[in-house]
Amino acid sequence: MANIPLKRGMFIRHQNHVYNVIDFHERHTGKQKPTVHVSLRDVRDGRPVDRTLDDLLPIQEVEHAIRNMQYLYPRGENAVFMDSETFEEFEMGQPELHGGTPFLRDGDVYRVQWIDGRPVSLDLPDVVSLSVTLTADPGHSVGAASNVTKEATLENGLEVRVPLFIKIGDVIRVDTRTKTYAGKEAT
Repeated sequence: MANIPLKRGMFIRHQNHVYNVIDFHERHTGKQKPTVHVSLRDVRDGRPVDRTLDDLLPIQEVEHAIRNMQYLYPRGENAVFMDSETFEEFEMGQPELHGGTPFLRDGDVYRVQWIDGRPVSLDLPDVVSLSVTLTADPGHSVGAASNVTKEATLENGLEVRVPLFIKIGDVIRVDTRTKTYAGKEAT
């Protein structure tokens, strides 16, 4: 795998699509020549794609930038952001938001990937802190004796399963990728 022109996190253009390189590794099968398998993510819709390095050659790297943008308000299914430097407003649709809409808070600043002069991908943190506004009665809990959970509604309207000791007003950490409980915030 020496001198492979790939790096994790880089953006490449392949068949008129822009992909983010997630990972790559070499596979050996018997006496055949080793092949390099590349895991990609389409920046338009977040769909994962697997290719071999030979399919991708020659590698066309795409210049990208990360800008801080302030979330302003929802507009239908889209979200309106303002560039923190130029104060221009940009609308991002669901494909660019990658399911992050429940985690957007008015006025908060988020990192946004830019390619070819336009925003293409919201870069949410892996874990965010949210306040619990409603929890189910412990009588409605489910699970085995060692892992009993109950429903909780968060300040953003998201419902997650939490341990029984979580109560209204607690601040918990939520994984933005899986939309699941990731721990209680230290007080």
